[in-house]
Amino acid sequence: MPVEIKANSILELDLDIPMYDNVGATQEFEEALGLGEEALKFYDVVSAIRKAAADENIKGIDLKCQFPLMGWSQAQTIRKALNEFKAAGKFIYTYGDYFGQKGYYLASVSDSIFVHPMGGMDFKGLAAEVLYYKDFQEKYGFKMEVVRHGKYKSAVEPYLESEMSENNRTQISSLLESVWGQVSKDIQASRNLSEAALDAIANNLSASLPEKAKEVQLIDDVIYESDYENKLKAALGLAEDEKIKTTALKQLTGKNGLYKKGVRERIAVIYAQGPVLYSEGSENVIGQDVFLEAIDEAVKNRRVKAIVLRIDSPGGSALTSDIIWNALVKAKEEKPLVVSMGNVAASGGYYLAVAGDEIYATDMTITGSIGVFATVPNIKGFSEDIGINASHVKTHDNALGYSVFKAPEGHFRATIKEGIEHVYDTFKQRVASGRNMTVEEVEAIAQGRVWTGEQALQNGLVDGLGGMDQAIEAAARLAELEEYNLISYPKIEPELEDFLSVMGPFGAIDEVLMEQYPEEIRAFLTTLSTEANRPNLELRLPYSVEIK
Repeated sequence: MPVEIKANSILELDLDIPMYDNVGATQEFEEALGLGEEALKFYDVVSAIRKAAADENIKGIDLKCQFPLMGWSQAQTIRKALNEFKAAGKFIYTYGDYFGQKGYYLASVSDSIFVHPMGGMDFKGLAAEVLYYKDFQEKYGFKMEVVRHGKYKSAVEPYLESEMSENNRTQISSLLESVWGQVSKDIQASRNLSEAALDAIANNLSASLPEKAKEVQLIDDVIYESDYENKLKAALGLAEDEKIKTTALKQLTGKNGLYKKGVRERIAVIYAQGPVLYSEGSENVIGQDVFLEAIDEAVKNRRVKAIVLRIDSPGGSALTSDIIWNALVKAKEEKPLVVSMGNVAASGGYYLAVAGDEIYATDMTITGSIGVFATVPNIKGFSEDIGINASHVKTHDNALGYSVFKAPEGHFRATIKEGIEHVYDTFKQRVASGRNMTVEEVEAIAQGRVWTGEQALQNGLVDGLGGMDQAIEAAARLAELEEYNLISYPKIEPELEDFLSVMGPFGAIDEVLMEQYPEEIRAFLTTLSTEANRPNLELRLPYSVEIK
């Protein structure tokens, strides 16, 4: 039963909670039992902010966003929703002990920003750090044999070089400049500061201390949290001895306001979240079994009139990408298909996107990376150092295929190269067909080059800039729908062992240990542990480039 929202109340919006495009059933079960961390579903948050803007009982938002656990694209979309909330004649106040850079980007939309006297904030521009393993490999005998196509396909560069190539430096620099340009533009508009002023603040670290941040006009005041409550009361027109009435986010989500009674037509939102792997798949892994079933269910559901594919993926398996792409193309023959690209939709993620009738990205979406590579681990040097020697007997020259104890030979490497060329040519053809471009035009922006959504629009890789709302509106337009409800896929019912593993004390210890390693090391260890006796042809983003 919907909870009544009291008059003259404020929405308490805590964005320092992990945010995902889709929250799995097992994750919700963990949260319900108090065994796992709370998680927010991205589109529910955006929709709740917009519902709050339309609710006359809600007068403002108390925003918490010190270190938001979300991507830049999600942050930009939520910030736009908060701007719309203000445009409805309502206020947003923010208090923090310390603001990270992404946190301040969100906070900057507020009417007033307050910081603890002993707190601070980061405002220093964007940077990316990449680790290189060539010297480590040579010293310890662990080696990743790689074959790639595309001068910008730098996912394997850390295994080949000791430092960053100029091509990779060029693309990362371009990426950072594009993201920073949008961050700076949004902050300039909200804080009434010039681009030059913001650049000077970042270069000189002029906002590191609260009083300094106030002097350069990035925040409004330096106060204690107890005094902040009085600021909220004043904004609501309350006396200091009166109590603030609050509204929780959950009061504005689910069937409390996002579902339209009596409306039968549906738009299906298929969440493609996580790496693309040749696997069954799950809410957090894009595998062919789960996603073919989700696509089929959306197509066969008579109430579903259009499909939105929401992608947040750095890519992965070329084979799985093509299997799902083919299913999406067939689905498009039955119902309109619109793609919404979130934080990342690159390589295999973008491969899926080109099946859409229309593609939307935010300015800060990371996309492109049209290129291919293969990796096979080689521990020959290490095994010989510790006294393990492998001997082989074979009936034909290439019968052994691949072994971690032997460097790939000419015929094996040539076969990998042939496969890469085939996948790369196919990838370009898929893009050319989906984007109405020539293969030559695709090649000019491919070669593994990574782009932001803003750059992708300029290069013809997407149709427009916008978030989930824009994609859903486009799907409704193509399906000629006036009113509709949303239905989410994939629908995965957790098995009993999934629940038992959550409740067991040691069920996830291996995952916890693996999470302590950098992403590149995890990828290396995962590859070593695979039972597959062949290389993986991958359409995947470069290593993890954390923009911070």
